[in-house]
Amino acid sequence: MVRAYEPESIPRATLERIVATIRRAPSAGFSQGQRFIVVTESERKRSIADATGEEDYVGEGFSPWISGAAALVVFCTREDDHHDRYRQPDKVEDEGAEIKWRVPYWHVDAGKAAMLVLLAAIDEGLATGVFGVPAKRMDRVRELLGLPPDVAVVEVITIGRAGDDTLSDQRSSRPRGRASNSTSSCTGNGGADQGVLSFDTSCCWWKNGFCPPSL
Repeated sequence: MVRAYEPESIPRATLERIVATIRRAPSAGFSQGQRFIVVTESERKRSIADATGEEDYVGEGFSPWISGAAALVVFCTREDDHHDRYRQPDKVEDEGAEIKWRVPYWHVDAGKAAMLVLLAAIDEGLATGVFGVPAKRMDRVRELLGLPPDVAVVEVITIGRAGDDTLSDQRSSRPRGRASNSTSSCTGNGGADQGVLSFDTSCCWWKNGFCPPSL
């Protein structure tokens, strides 16, 4: 995650590949309540940045990383899609009523889709950031995006070429980078001294980004 971007645009084809991963995102009962808006136009990005309080970050010494990102992906959810799905005959309880939602899966599913976009952007060699919209600023953001009343904003992902983000590094309570010196259950060429983070012998995370063929 970064809070600084280079002033460089991203080809539309690249953005389309990134957001296309949302099609593979799981959702409760295949409700598909996720919604998203991709913003690349400079004036609109600036308006959203102003509405969400970018000036507060700039006042702390950060670059204008919201308006300066090549693209903003606004993740939203429509709760009613989940309720509608779970009122269908194959999903209702024995007495014919909708299930009692112990967890708001309309938000959970939006988070799953957002993670796919974050990972896809990294696979494209890009950097990302995430921010939420403060409640007191939500009405203005909704107005800028033209959202219908039944669609809620969950979070916004920024995407672009990483710029100099030393301020975030200085403020981080933990050093950036992949986990290292972790206890490992990997065999063969693995080992804690090689920076392996593993849950079993078929799933390893190496400093150089791959598992050895022996696993």
